[in-house]
Amino acid sequence: MANESMLPIGQRRDVLQTIGGLTGLAVVGSTATVGADDNDGDEGSQVYDATENGRYALPELPYEYGALEPHIDERIMELHHSEHHQGYVDGANDALDAFEEMRSDSNFEDIKAVKRDFSFNLSGHVNHTIFWQNMSPDGGGAPDGEFRSALEDQFGSFEAFQNEFSTAAENVESNGWAMLFYEPIADLLVIGQVESQNGLAHQGAIPILTLDVWEHAYYLQYENERASYIEEWWNVVDWTDVCQRYEFLTQTRANEVSEDGADGNETDN
Repeated sequence: MANESMLPIGQRRDVLQTIGGLTGLAVVGSTATVGADDNDGDEGSQVYDATENGRYALPELPYEYGALEPHIDERIMELHHSEHHQGYVDGANDALDAFEEMRSDSNFEDIKAVKRDFSFNLSGHVNHTIFWQNMSPDGGGAPDGEFRSALEDQFGSFEAFQNEFSTAAENVESNGWAMLFYEPIADLLVIGQVESQNGLAHQGAIPILTLDVWEHAYYLQYENERASYIEEWWNVVDWTDVCQRYEFLTQTRANEVSEDGADGNETDN
């Protein structure tokens, strides 16, 4: 494309590597985006669609509310999805409406508060959409393939990864998330703590495994025993979903870097 040639090839590669990770946000809408060969028609994308008519929408779960019992209680799932996640969807859409009103009136007096609300609620919507898809009644066990190899290369073993992730989740200050990110610039897997919905997030990195440790995610069942909730959560992790996300992102990055390298005979200086 004409505008791509405006950047030096080395700088363009850096940009493409970052974009490669951002392209993976398509995974948020549906695991069908990753495993398209496993779907007939567009039914899968309808089930997990997180947007509708240019606004955010509450995606349906890929299982019933009680399907994750005994590890996560049916009532928790119902409240968490239909009330808490719906609240983030509504908040993000309200912020979009507020932006439109500000622009029409050329009055941005409340811009700081609304921008904060949008960041919080949109992050909550994205985080939860991935969270639901990361779990399955048939989950648990351990991953395999390229993703398992990447975990072993970076963390020493799958068990070492689990231990670090669990410890990070247990020690999230107040409410928030533990996440495994794919970081496309350096092609790394990074475990992070995300305070609230959006604090301490990693710019350009894409979450592929998310664990909600807000009290509303577990308190009705585990009370203040966050560690017990985390231990039980491993039994419902859908490693097929996580592996597909990882493979989609790494392949996207590899394709974009390869295409960039093949664009002419330029070399980096």
